[in-house]
Amino acid sequence: MQTLAIVGASLAGLSAARAARAQGFGGRLIIIGDEQHRPYDRPPLSKDFLLGAITAEDLFLETPDDGLDAEWILGVTAVGLDAASRTITLSNGGSVTADGIVIATGARSRKLPALEGLDNVSYLRTIADAEGLAPKLATGKRMVIIGAGFIGAEAASVAATLGMDVTMVDYARVPFAPQLGEDMGATVAKLHTARKVNLICGAEIESFAIEDGNVTALRLADGRDLPADVVLVGIGAQPNVEWLEGSGVELRNGVLCDAMGRTTAPGIVAVGDCANWFELTLGEHRRVEHWTGALERPAVAVQALLDADAPQQAVKPPYFWSEQHGVKIQFAGHSAGYDRLVIEAGDPEEHNFLAVYYRGETPVAVLGMDQPRLFTKWRRSLAAPATKPAPLLAAAS
Repeated sequence: MQTLAIVGASLAGLSAARAARAQGFGGRLIIIGDEQHRPYDRPPLSKDFLLGAITAEDLFLETPDDGLDAEWILGVTAVGLDAASRTITLSNGGSVTADGIVIATGARSRKLPALEGLDNVSYLRTIADAEGLAPKLATGKRMVIIGAGFIGAEAASVAATLGMDVTMVDYARVPFAPQLGEDMGATVAKLHTARKVNLICGAEIESFAIEDGNVTALRLADGRDLPADVVLVGIGAQPNVEWLEGSGVELRNGVLCDAMGRTTAPGIVAVGDCANWFELTLGEHRRVEHWTGALERPAVAVQALLDADAPQQAVKPPYFWSEQHGVKIQFAGHSAGYDRLVIEAGDPEEHNFLAVYYRGETPVAVLGMDQPRLFTKWRRSLAAPATKPAPLLAAAS
């Protein structure tokens, strides 16, 4: 392989570049990114960066030891791909042809069309988003967060710390349930209500009051009005894969991949938030939108790309952590299909505990709140991936 192109100047893209060099790739390395920035760390955007504890310079991920010797094409979007010739078409009219391609285009915030272009409405995915939101946060202001996901919850924690009147609204009956299950989702929700965040679940937004380019209130279907000075929308993410339509790479909730990141097109792998990998422990495809996956999995995908005969590599169970109201929340594994939950230490009512999720007698996930040492021990004991390699995806015709 003479030329390797990585589409996405993200943590996943940078991890793929590091892995390629570490695994002996000495050819031409091209990294394409739609932002002007080199890769940066996103998790702090909804935590320390919003609080003003760190600056944008603290977020950048490259180190002097990387030695990537890469060509960077920044501020340019990939708009098309011909998988057969491995040619990437760029928004500036140029193109890049490579022997191997890593797709790492990530995901973007899902939008609410009714709120597009309004001055006091924010999303939180990029440095630009965070830089736009931070000046709006001030003591005494009323903030409404639409969506009780982890980004919204972290922003709610920051806003409450700054002395704002915070309301978090979610359509789901129990927040965080998709990741944690209903019991533990409800436990984390109590952390917010204990810190005076007004959490409204099972809610449907009926309409918005808009004046002079700003949302002044949200009306719920039950007739309640929620006054707002600042609105943050956190209703999930959408994989950036539209540019791949008709390319020869199969798309299904992102880029469809096998258990090592190979796509249906030879010589092309996908990593990070846009990649729908086959999860050996679940026996199904799953798009994992977590920092650790973007850090660790690219090495596996790059190995599969550089070596067609690479044996199946085990990947660690998904892991994420969150800081909310001064409590460190850590989760690893897959909670889907668990049939038993055991509190191994602490007390959920005190928001200091460790819970283990079981499927039969096998631990499949673990949740810790302010239990870092015990969490690390249990994380190691989670079910190992299946030893049989998953079948390779059929090549696209």
